[in-house]
Amino acid sequence: MRSVDIGILRASQIKFDLIGGFCLNGNNGERNVPTEQSNSKYILNNVTENVVSIEDGRLSYNGRLFDELVLVPCGKDSVFTLHNVVIGLNFHWQRKEMQTFSGELRFIVEDGEVRAVNRIDVEEYLISVISSEMSATSSLEFLKAHAIVSRSWLYAQLLRKDKVQTGMLGWEDENEIVRWYAREDHTLFDLCADDHCQRYQGITRAHNPNVACAVEETAGLVLKYAGEVCDARFSKCCGGMMELFSSCWEDENPGYLQALRDSDDNVLFQSLDNEEAARRWIESEPPSFCATNDKTVLSQILNGYDRETNDFYRWQVVYTQSELSSIVSERSGIDFGTVEELVPLERGASGRITRLRVVGTKATRVVGKELEIRRWLSRTHLYSSAFVVDKVTDKDDTVLFVLKGAGWGHGVGLCQVGAAVMGEKGASHVQILAHYYPGSVIDVV
Repeated sequence: MRSVDIGILRASQIKFDLIGGFCLNGNNGERNVPTEQSNSKYILNNVTENVVSIEDGRLSYNGRLFDELVLVPCGKDSVFTLHNVVIGLNFHWQRKEMQTFSGELRFIVEDGEVRAVNRIDVEEYLISVISSEMSATSSLEFLKAHAIVSRSWLYAQLLRKDKVQTGMLGWEDENEIVRWYAREDHTLFDLCADDHCQRYQGITRAHNPNVACAVEETAGLVLKYAGEVCDARFSKCCGGMMELFSSCWEDENPGYLQALRDSDDNVLFQSLDNEEAARRWIESEPPSFCATNDKTVLSQILNGYDRETNDFYRWQVVYTQSELSSIVSERSGIDFGTVEELVPLERGASGRITRLRVVGTKATRVVGKELEIRRWLSRTHLYSSAFVVDKVTDKDDTVLFVLKGAGWGHGVGLCQVGAAVMGEKGASHVQILAHYYPGSVIDVV
């Protein structure tokens, strides 16, 4: 079974606890250990309040220095707990918590800090992902669909790892800044544990028996299109209309990621790439799978911190002019002065803005793509870039910017809320996958 390396946490020092026995591999560049012990393994049992820090550019642990520190579980019940793991990085519900993991614990040096990496079998990883991405009490068919989607996305990233450019992508000049972000930011491990890749929180989240069943019953199955594993993207709520890949990442559009309505007819919808159509769509609430306020359904698929946001399908954010000006300058690093206008220049098929002109008294810039726009317009993350802008003056003559929006996330591929509703209505995992990834087939990896 293939294993995967997950980057969990990076900090100046990391505290962790060991439950059960672990073998400390001390022969990888270790110093300050007697020669006769340099190739031995040290057994650590039920050790709490361990600390790994940086000393002279190396890992310092228990008075010894390492280039890499590897702790391998000695038994199937051996697990480790990491302290102060950040979840929801840069989102409105960002917080720290203790998380427990199975598998191997590795520490490496990354940019002068300690990085904790968990090496674990792919199928075990997927059980945690399904439990971490949502409250895993929804229908078995939805969980099976998500297991195949998450496995497909994972293998697509691993297979293309050596074929793509690394780091932040895009371009910048004096007038325009275009950026998008991909998994290829990670070079020292395969994936991270937060929303940038897939949420992974070890065995911290209680595993509903349906999750393990869903992963087991779909073991080794992925989506393929034209013989290749699908880069099966997914988001929380599409807002009723799926978006094209090119609106969010590279300028390409795989055939299995189409701009379709999230509804029973599943047909190509009139594009919302112009202002009139986008406003008409966003200011209405057309029936869609993800247009639900059913708290029972939402509680089945959303963790508690996700339910701190309850306006998934349509939402509104209001900024005073001074507040917006401060946020944009802070988040962009550009002194715009007073922001006077937000002008959508291009929209994707779902109405998501892909190029936005920010006009200030001191500077004007065009920003894209959708995630960078969301980052500029919120101290955390704006729910999506599918919004329209109204500049109004209230009764106290305060200038306000009103952003009315649709959906949560990029909207490409599977809509988690919509797919869960489909499952509740009796759709099979095959039907769910056919709806969100038209033309794809289920096959072995």
